[in-house]
Amino acid sequence: MKLELSPQDVARIAERVKQIVGGGSASQGSVENLPPARLARMIDHTILKPEASQADVKKLCEEAIKHNFFSCCVNSSWVRTAAQALRGSSVKVCAVVGFPLGAAAPEIKALEARRAIREGAKEIDMVINVGLVKSGDWDAVTRDIRSVSESCKDGSALLKVILETCLLTKDEIAKACEASMKARADYVKTSTGFNKGGATAEDIALMARTVAPKRLGVKASGGVRTYADAMLMIRNGATRIGSSNSVKMMEEAAAATGAK
Repeated sequence: MKLELSPQDVARIAERVKQIVGGGSASQGSVENLPPARLARMIDHTILKPEASQADVKKLCEEAIKHNFFSCCVNSSWVRTAAQALRGSSVKVCAVVGFPLGAAAPEIKALEARRAIREGAKEIDMVINVGLVKSGDWDAVTRDIRSVSESCKDGSALLKVILETCLLTKDEIAKACEASMKARADYVKTSTGFNKGGATAEDIALMARTVAPKRLGVKASGGVRTYADAMLMIRNGATRIGSSNSVKMMEEAAAATGAK
């Protein structure tokens, strides 16, 4: 039997996380270990490597259906393949846009998002323009995000903004979160996984605190490879996990909780 993580479940988890991170770092015992079925509904099962083949994408989708992951996250060129493979299941298609550098013009990102949505994507993970962040041009950063946000709203898709936190200062992370809220994004996300660092508990906690007023979600990705990694991120405020090692994570979750 598949166990769905309802919006109410997510809200309860988010409220507990908000209480945990409100004053600083999380207590490791404050959120119980999630069993596989509940954790699965927080996972974007991911394949973004450039050499991924059609067979690799189809295998990803088969694994996602088997474990009832929330979504499959793929490069935008594979959206149609993933949508066909996932047809009839509860697993959504998530597409990355402006990936992995985020340096394309806003109009190009918006066009890529619209095409992905038209071909079946229900969620878009866009890469922020890191150069604009580093330039301190926050109006331009907001416009960049809004260009994709408007495409997502028109297509009834959810938008996550990849900040590439390993390249940013703490102040830049907070301001990038603020720009994401202003541009009406739905989530902020740590990393592409293509740079020198990935998600950290400290950055997740900072992001969760910053976006709490607008109740945006927080996605931890980049280096989240084990069940312990996932639970650490959730305890610090993550409401979604992106990983290419999700199947192994399910096995570890079962061992840790005694659940199947």
